[in-house]
Amino acid sequence: MTLESLTPLFASAVAAAIPLLLAALGELVTERSGVLNLGVEGMMLMGAVTAFVVVASGGGLTLATICACLAGALAAFIFGFLTLTLQASQVATGLALAILGSGVSAFAGRGYVGNPAKLAFVELPIPVLSKLPLVGPALFSMNALGYLSIVLVIATTWFLYRTKSGLILRSVGESPVVAQSLGLQVIRIRYLATMFGGLMAGLAGCYYAIAQFKMWQEGLTSGNGWIALALVVFASWRPVRLMLGALLFGGVTAFGLYLQAVGVQVSAFALAALPYVATVVVLSVISRDQRALRRNAPASLGQPYFGM
Repeated sequence: MTLESLTPLFASAVAAAIPLLLAALGELVTERSGVLNLGVEGMMLMGAVTAFVVVASGGGLTLATICACLAGALAAFIFGFLTLTLQASQVATGLALAILGSGVSAFAGRGYVGNPAKLAFVELPIPVLSKLPLVGPALFSMNALGYLSIVLVIATTWFLYRTKSGLILRSVGESPVVAQSLGLQVIRIRYLATMFGGLMAGLAGCYYAIAQFKMWQEGLTSGNGWIALALVVFASWRPVRLMLGALLFGGVTAFGLYLQAVGVQVSAFALAALPYVATVVVLSVISRDQRALRRNAPASLGQPYFGM
C-alpha cells in the first residue's frame, strides 16, 4: 500500500469512528455514575430520525442537532425514571429502550425512507493542515460534528479527572451509600449523567442522519449502538482510550469498505460483519481478565440504589 492509498482509508476510519466516539462517550459518563443503560442503539435512532425530520421540515442544521440531542436526552430521562425512581431492572429497561427506539424511529421516518437530506453537514478543511499527508484529510477536513467530538473528549476528560463535579460523579459510581452519607444527591447526579448519555447518543444519531449518510432509512445506525457499549468496556472507562478504541473499530469498518472498493472478491455480507466480529473477539479477550474488569469498572455499575 502507498501513502496515497492509505489516506482515504484513514479518513474513512475517522469518519466511521466519530459517531461511535460520541455515543460511547455519553455512555461512559452514564456508567461512571453507576448506571448501565443498554438502550444506546434506541437513543441513537431516535436522535437520527429527529434530526432528519427537522431538516426535512425546513429546519436548519443547528436546530436539527439540538432537537436530536433533546430526543436522546428525553429517552434517557424515561429510562432514568423507570430505573432510578421506580427501581426497574436497568438491563431489562435498557433492552426495552433499544427496541422502543427502533420501532419509534421506523414509524416516525416511514414517510422519508430513501429520501436525501435537504441540508447536511459539510467538510470544513483547515488551511495548510488539511494538506498534510495521511492525517490531513482525516483529522483536519472534518465537519463541525467531527471537530466537536474532539472537543468533547477533551472536555469530558477534564471534567472527570480535574473537577470537583467529576470526582463527585465517580464517587457516586463507586459507592452511592458513602456518597449519600456525605450529603450528595445520588439519584439527581445519576439522572444528570444518564441524560447526558442520552444527549450524546442523540448527537451520534444526528451525525449518521445528516453528516455521514445524509439520508434516512430504517435502522440507519446498523447496530453500532451495541459497538459503542462494547467500546466503553474496551477503553476501561477512560475517555482517551475510548477515542483510540473508536478509531480502531472505525478502521475495521473502513477496511471492509476499502476491500470492496479495490475489488477484493469477498462477500459484502462478510465484510459488513467485520466490525461486529471484531467486537466479539475484543470482548472475549478482555473478559478473560476478570480482575482487571472489576478493578476498572465502577463498583456499583448496574446495581440499584434505594436511597433518597
